Amino acid sequence: MTVWLTRITPDPRSRDARRDTRDAVGTHRRLMSLFPDNAGPDPRARFGILYRTDDTPGGPQLLVQSTQEPDLTQLPTGYGTALTRPLDTLLDALRPGLTVRYRCAASAIRKPGATTRAAYNLPAVVPLTGTAADEWWTRQADTAGLKVLTLHSQPLDAAQGMRGTRGSGAEQRIRHTRTRFDGTAVIIDPDTLRTKITDGIGRGKAYGCGLLSIAPAPGTQG
Repeated sequence: MTVWLTRITPDPRSRDARRDTRDAVGTHRRLMSLFPDNAGPDPRARFGILYRTDDTPGGPQLLVQSTQEPDLTQLPTGYGTALTRPLDTLLDALRPGLTVRYRCAASAIRKPGATTRAAYNLPAVVPLTGTAADEWWTRQADTAGLKVLTLHSQPLDAAQGMRGTRGSGAEQRIRHTRTRFDGTAVIIDPDTLRTKITDGIGRGKAYGCGLLSIAPAPGTQG
């Protein structure tokens, strides 16, 4: 199975691109339009679609990962530039003991039990920030086959938007608190890491959360 990485640089002159970058649900719909229709009840999972918006000196960029090559001709005229490449060489080179750089924008949460929620009047899902989010990420990295060496975390704007038919009673607000985790780690279990890279980490995967990107750390041997 080939894993594809697509980098889309939206053109700020494009009305479609400006609208999508402000709305996680709109971005999700735009990206889904690049893949085949009639793909079953969960096409995002079927095609392994994950994405992240990275701020760069030249403006926002969309990194899109998938197990199906996207049809970039479906982007509106003038939307921006896009390039797709396979990640097979990188994923095949993963081995125990290799030091890598990582980045993941994820929705760090805790789900208290019913007794705890009742005692402290907590919601079913509690967003985590600061040290609690860092601890969450360290646990997630461990289950992904990584041993964290360094960690820098940065809170991001929440991924949000309205899902459903506009003006209908079924319309639902989507909101996922996000933190970006960057640093270095040592690979402990390459097979588990490959699976987590493909599957994503945490919740909100349809809306810009959970894409784990890695690259060999400078000075390491491939």
